[in-house]
Amino acid sequence: MTDDKHYTPPEIWTTPEDDGNQWASINRPVSGATHEKARPVGEHGLQLYSLATPNGQKVTILLEELLAAGITEAEYDAWLINIGEGDQFSSGFVEVNPNSKIPALVDRTTTPETKLFESGSILHYLAEKFDAFIPKAPHAKVACYNWLFWQMGSAPYLGGGFGHFYHYAPYPMEYPINRFSMEIKRQLDVLDKHLAENTYMAGDEYSIADIAIWPWYGNLVINNSYNAATFLQVHEYTHLVAWAEKIAQRPAVKRGRIVNRTSGDEGFLENRHSAKDIDDALKAAS
Repeated sequence: MTDDKHYTPPEIWTTPEDDGNQWASINRPVSGATHEKARPVGEHGLQLYSLATPNGQKVTILLEELLAAGITEAEYDAWLINIGEGDQFSSGFVEVNPNSKIPALVDRTTTPETKLFESGSILHYLAEKFDAFIPKAPHAKVACYNWLFWQMGSAPYLGGGFGHFYHYAPYPMEYPINRFSMEIKRQLDVLDKHLAENTYMAGDEYSIADIAIWPWYGNLVINNSYNAATFLQVHEYTHLVAWAEKIAQRPAVKRGRIVNRTSGDEGFLENRHSAKDIDDALKAAS
C-alpha cells in the first residue's frame, strides 16, 4: 500500500495482493461462481437470499409491509447470504444473480419460476404483483418511480463512496472523504427540501419509494449507519429526520430490518420462515 498523495497509477492495473480492505479476500475482478453449493428452498412461494444491508432491508421491509396489509400470498422464506464468507459466489446464488450481489429473489408461484436481482427491480416486481405500495394516481405513480430510481442512482455515492472512505477504508483519506461528504450533504438537502412539501416521497401516500430510500438515508440520519450523524450534521435536515423517525416506528419496518441480520441490539434473525421467527427475535431483544 502506498501513501495516496504519492500514488502514480501504473500503465496496466493488476489486482493488489493486499490493499488493507476487509473485503480483500473475496473481491476479484471476474464474475461467476467460485464453488458449487445449491441454494436452499423453503415451503413458501417467495424465496429470498439476502443480508440485512440497506439493499437487503428494502425487500424484507416491503415483504413485511405486504403481510401487515393482509396479503398472505407474500409469505416468504429468507435465507442468509454471508457476503464475508463468499456465499454470493456459490453456484446456486449465481444462478439467480450472475452479478453476485444481494438481494436475490425467486418467485416459485410462476411457471417457469421468476428469478430477480437488483433491489429496485425486486421492489417494483413485488409491488406490481400484489398491487400495493405504488400510488394509483398518475402523477403520484410517476413520482414514486422517479424517487425509486433516484435512490438506485444516488445510493452508491453514499455506500460505496462516503460509507467506504469514511467508515471502512484502511486509513483516512482526505480527498475522497471531502468529495463524497459534499455529495451526500447535497443529496440530504435534496431529500429535505422535497419532504418539506410532501409527507412521503410520492406525496401523501407511503410507497416503495420510501421503502427504497429509508434503509440508506433514513438509517443515516437517525445514526444507524457509519456513525456519521455528527460529522454530517444531519440535524440540519429537519424534514428528512422527521420522515426517517416516523418510518422507523412502523411495525413492518421494525420487523423487516432485522431479517437476515447476524447481530444487533434491536434483534436479529439469520433466516426467516414464519412470522413467529421475527416475533421470537424481537421478544428476545426486548
